[in-house]
Amino acid sequence: MPEPTHRLATDTDNGMLLVISGPSGAGKTTITRAIERSIPDAVFSISATTRPRTGEDVDGVDYQFMSIEDFERRIKADEFLEHAVYAGNHYGTLQAPVDTQLSRGRLVILEIDVQGAKQVKERMPDAFAIFILPPSEEELLQRLRTRKRESEEIIERRFNLARAEMNEARACGAYDAFVVNDDLDTAIAEAIRIVKERRG
Repeated sequence: MPEPTHRLATDTDNGMLLVISGPSGAGKTTITRAIERSIPDAVFSISATTRPRTGEDVDGVDYQFMSIEDFERRIKADEFLEHAVYAGNHYGTLQAPVDTQLSRGRLVILEIDVQGAKQVKERMPDAFAIFILPPSEEELLQRLRTRKRESEEIIERRFNLARAEMNEARACGAYDAFVVNDDLDTAIAEAIRIVKERRG
């Protein structure tokens, strides 16, 4: 990998792309943020999106907001590491910012779904991918029921999507490790250990 023109004092040659996925309710965001806090040079990759910006959103912090035209132009220019459409809006990870951080030796973290992870692995086979699992399907359903005030119909839909995602994750071959989130502190420690071990 070519060195960046201007080396920083904090630059290393130990860059790694880390992909973290997991179904809704498995605790992946909590675990992702814990890894980011525990590894000094970790950076969280911000997704680009065409979804409307809300009053709480901060551009460049929550998402990189762009127009549909700009997003589609970038797809044609092959600028995305991965991208997908959810609920009529585009979401994706731009390749250039990831490459820049990797060239500086950073641990670059992507929190994306299984379809995105498969795209990343096709383009960057050296990426390391972890899938966060609930201790059981029954426990996942219970977590979905207790964490939000949603109708049973929506909860069932989320649960069926989660189950399909877990099956796909096990079958697709994109994941290097699976971490079961039975006890959160234990799962966080396990995920951090796996990442540090892989990085060497």
